[in-house]
Amino acid sequence: MTPQTRIAVLFEALKRNGRKGLIAYLTVGDPSPERTPALVEALERGGADLIELGVPFSDPIADGPVIQRAGQRALAAGTTLRKVLEIAAQIRRRSEIPLLLFTYLNPVVRYGLEALARDAAACGIDGCLLTDASVEEAGDYVDAMRRHNLDTVFLAAPTSTERRLRLVAEYSTGFVYLVSRTGVTGARESLSNAVGPLVAAVRAVTDLPLAVGFGISRPEHVAELGRTVEAVVVGSAIVSLIERNRDNPSLEIQLESFVRELKHGFDMRTAEVR
Repeated sequence: MTPQTRIAVLFEALKRNGRKGLIAYLTVGDPSPERTPALVEALERGGADLIELGVPFSDPIADGPVIQRAGQRALAAGTTLRKVLEIAAQIRRRSEIPLLLFTYLNPVVRYGLEALARDAAACGIDGCLLTDASVEEAGDYVDAMRRHNLDTVFLAAPTSTERRLRLVAEYSTGFVYLVSRTGVTGARESLSNAVGPLVAAVRAVTDLPLAVGFGISRPEHVAELGRTVEAVVVGSAIVSLIERNRDNPSLEIQLESFVRELKHGFDMRTAEVR
């Protein structure tokens, strides 16, 4: 019997305890590769349940300006996919928090599918999300990840057809990542009206946990989404905080405080229910 990944164990524990999960994204290597493990520790202390380790890429078509700039800084600091895996191994030596590798297809193809799956598993990675991978052509990628007991998380968007949603459901393990809106990543003032119908459409084809990302930046957003999905993903708001404070010795303290504030959004949801 294949052992469960940390991601599967997390979502089972959340369900058992009546809790929702906060997934935190950061670009590995920003502001420096050496500082990333400490930033992950700060995110975990603040209450993050799962960490998305963003691999910097020179042509990040799905990312808005905040994450694009972070990627440029990380690349300038010498961050490669191999370096990201080394940093993941450092994190794993001190933490059991689930780690999801968040990358584009090009670095993976250059590294090699089988080699990446093998090395990612050895470094303590629990799963992978390829932002620009076509789910219709994902068979080889999924097979390689499965051989090394890694989860494959796919994206479902408001524009996804029913056929694509069924393929996403078939190939995803761990959870399904719902993109709250069309366009690129970035913090927003309000949530998209497309989230509700998308949640319903994906619920119709899978029993996997659902996580919503793109545009979430406030405890109020967390509270609203916590009513309908198992987890929320916060990326650009975290990366923006890192950007503004990258030369500040108290960056880790500020990051921990911000994540704790976001996590309180789930308590707001609970209080409203009462």
